[in-house]
Amino acid sequence: MRLVSLLPSATEIVYALGLGDDLVGVTFECDEPAAARSTKTVVVGGRDTKAMTPAEIDAYVRTQMAAGGDLYTLHADALAGLAPDLILTQDLCRVCALPSGHVDDALAHLGCRSDVLSLDPHSLDDVFATFEEVAGATGVPGKGRDLTARLKRRLARVAAAVEGRTRPKVAVVEWVDPPFGAGHWVPDLITAAGGEPVAARPGRRSVQVTWVELAAPQPDVVLVTPCGYHLDGAIRQAEAVKPHFPDAQIWAIDGDGLVVRPGPRLIDGVEAIAAILHPDAVPPAPEGSTARIA
Repeated sequence: MRLVSLLPSATEIVYALGLGDDLVGVTFECDEPAAARSTKTVVVGGRDTKAMTPAEIDAYVRTQMAAGGDLYTLHADALAGLAPDLILTQDLCRVCALPSGHVDDALAHLGCRSDVLSLDPHSLDDVFATFEEVAGATGVPGKGRDLTARLKRRLARVAAAVEGRTRPKVAVVEWVDPPFGAGHWVPDLITAAGGEPVAARPGRRSVQVTWVELAAPQPDVVLVTPCGYHLDGAIRQAEAVKPHFPDAQIWAIDGDGLVVRPGPRLIDGVEAIAAILHPDAVPPAPEGSTARIA
């Protein structure tokens, strides 16, 4: 089966299922594993925002969306040339990836008959369900069940390690300028790691908030996990967070790697967060995944 992934988390799912050889097309943001972007055809491009500040990125996104513009460019001819059997996409967030409706329109225009599977999880349980959706759609349902079982066993080990311990109050900052709190599956990660999520919206999209709203529950720990950034970018942005939480621990986390992409590495994120919240109960997080700022 020939597969195209139009979002980084789906690319990670494909590889976790052992289907990397079937993947023929990816997006410019598919950086895990690194071979995905270097050995597959890139069929979705977008603006390079590396030189932009968080405020500039936010302004750009708001301007594009208000004007009805697109944040991503589908290279339709390249997609058609790949002749995929299945395209993995999403409708969860226009900021994160190309919506499935755009893909359907492009396929209709080109006369292609590829199947399109939209992955739209809102909770950690939903994320697990997408693994089995992809496995079922690609004809390997057993691999989906096996992947889910392995990851749930790791979650169970964390749960056993933190059982009965005091749960620190944890606020997550998904964007710093303007600030956004935790939404969708992110609060579930905090709970699974032995924390109590505060100023959060479990199962619902992240929204802009004020620093006062984030600080009001008096969190013990603040995790800075900006979407679109790995640890180095999170560390830089966490500096802006410190003045708003003088009495809390401030930690930067590799957001793209561990928190915001709904793929298998979310369990790495739970383990890393548990190491922050309960360092005497679980193994330390791998180097390069987290950093304490204050």
